[in-house]
Amino acid sequence: MEKKEAFKKWGIPAAGIIVVLWGLWTYLTFFHATFGIENTVYLYIDTDDTPDSVRVKIKNTARPGISSGFPVLSALSGYTVKSGCYTVEPEDNMFSVFRRLKQGRQTPVRLTIPNVRTMERLAGALGKKLMMDSAVVAQHFADSAFCRQYGYDTSTIACLFIPNTYEVYWNTSLEDFMKRMQKENTTFWNEERLRRAEAAGLTPNEVVTLASIVDEETANNAEKPMVAGMYINRLHTGMPLQADPTVKFALRDFSLRRIYHNHLNVESPYNTYRNIGLPPGPIRIPSIVGIDAVLNHVKHDYLYMCAKEDFSGTHNFARTYREHLANAAKYSKALNQRGIK
Repeated sequence: MEKKEAFKKWGIPAAGIIVVLWGLWTYLTFFHATFGIENTVYLYIDTDDTPDSVRVKIKNTARPGISSGFPVLSALSGYTVKSGCYTVEPEDNMFSVFRRLKQGRQTPVRLTIPNVRTMERLAGALGKKLMMDSAVVAQHFADSAFCRQYGYDTSTIACLFIPNTYEVYWNTSLEDFMKRMQKENTTFWNEERLRRAEAAGLTPNEVVTLASIVDEETANNAEKPMVAGMYINRLHTGMPLQADPTVKFALRDFSLRRIYHNHLNVESPYNTYRNIGLPPGPIRIPSIVGIDAVLNHVKHDYLYMCAKEDFSGTHNFARTYREHLANAAKYSKALNQRGIK
């Protein structure tokens, strides 16, 4: 009797205290305590992550103790890991972050398609920004059957990518990514750009290929339409383009400062000293400025150009080969004076 009385006297209050403490712990752990971070951070959840590894990633992101509520929420809700990139804000608590992870409400990442010279470098850039294996991506870019699915070959696949910044999900598949790039490419090549390409006697792929050469020839955006006009003149008159950047690409030596006669003998379809017309594809992913420079090229009668001897990054243009040789001699002299080989 005395035990029952004691239980009534102390048991119920003790149970109440436990409930209160549990409720207080739940409130503090799930709803009140924030992650204790100063700036926004991101959780990158891979396809092979488990609830335990997710907790470790949360623990490494947040202040001590904040992740202790994750196993409880995971067990009670039947949490299934969803890969992706998830935002964690300074004011977030464990419950808000967990709900985001459980619902798969990931945050898009801003992906900039860079003006790289090779598809291997593009694959590397994608591997750094997205949940992709860069080696696997590079293998696909070098696969004729893969490129054919999107209307290109291994030489022209670079034409698909318009160098812009896009919002994409970190865990997007390569197939979905390529479809997105197709959509962006179609949007970029609107009726006006297609009309201008046709007026220049070029296909969109040829425009991109020429733009890649123009971008390599000069970093001066104001001069690019002039450079493009000169190359279009050469194309229309049947002259070889004789573009030094294509020789660098053929040699895969982008460190060359000067092109010598022995370089011009390289056997490659990209060597525009030995082959008439455009190379098989772009020698880099060109800028939008470069593409539009080709589409809006300056109409003139220059057939030659040579870098200016003042190293301003611009060029001297010439109508005749004799004029060009004079310009080339001035530039060569300036290179020798600076000891540039």
